[in-house]
Amino acid sequence: MHWSYTIPLPLNQTSQPLRQLLSAWLIPKHLIHDLRISQRVLVNGSYRSMNQPVSGGEVVQLTFLPTDFAEPFPDVALDSAATVAVLYETADLLVVNKTRGSKTHPNQPGERGTTLNHVAAYLGDRQPGPYILSRLDQETTGALMMTKTPAVVPIMVRNIAEKRVQRTYLAWVRGHLQGSGTFTAPIGRDPLDRRKRRVNGPQAQAAVTHYTACDHRENATLVKLWLETGRTHQLRVHLAAAGHPLIGDPLYGPSSQDRLRLHCWRLTFPQPFTIDGPLTTVTAPVPSDFAQFSD
Repeated sequence: MHWSYTIPLPLNQTSQPLRQLLSAWLIPKHLIHDLRISQRVLVNGSYRSMNQPVSGGEVVQLTFLPTDFAEPFPDVALDSAATVAVLYETADLLVVNKTRGSKTHPNQPGERGTTLNHVAAYLGDRQPGPYILSRLDQETTGALMMTKTPAVVPIMVRNIAEKRVQRTYLAWVRGHLQGSGTFTAPIGRDPLDRRKRRVNGPQAQAAVTHYTACDHRENATLVKLWLETGRTHQLRVHLAAAGHPLIGDPLYGPSSQDRLRLHCWRLTFPQPFTIDGPLTTVTAPVPSDFAQFSD
């Protein structure tokens, strides 16, 4: 098995050395090395050394082998594909609308019933993927991004790390939160509960969350949230610390019969093997019961 990509360069592409182009595509250095050593990068059908220029209008072909990757074939047991709602799909990328109550991925060998198991069944046993790129808590719904091949995993991981992937959430929180703002308190572990995180806890890391209040009820606010960082439970911790815990949050909010009201509403991201190209935006429909909770 191998993964081949034929990539026509835009006509206005600036002429640059091939190595520089591959680096700009966020291909890791070790993969560029492998492509060079085994001459698995072609320009207009012929091998071209890494120091030679490539220009707009030319066609670059890349071929990746399983040996290029530490884990080319993830061991994910297939489960029913009945719950898989595809929001966006290409030959490389897949965004699904995760359901409430479904774990993102297995934690034990052979575990089934998670979103990753369902997506593996959707792709079928002839596909090596899926490869997870982002994670959502079990009770969180909405857009979840994966790849279908290992070749684009490091590219999209870099895009996420360097904040070129924007995640926008909707949430109902307790209390009356006004206007817009930013939470910047660092988040660390909770020494009293290993399941939890807390503001300024041990081993705290920088965390940035932007919010805008969108709607109000008597004792609740609908907020739109943007993440700059991806700390564990970041939204839940920041909002709880501000006195506005998410409705239905069993860890950081008051006891409630409501389920967690947190939805990954929108993902905006660049396509792999592009430089400064148009961004893709995928929106996940809000669950029908999202605004149905006890006041």
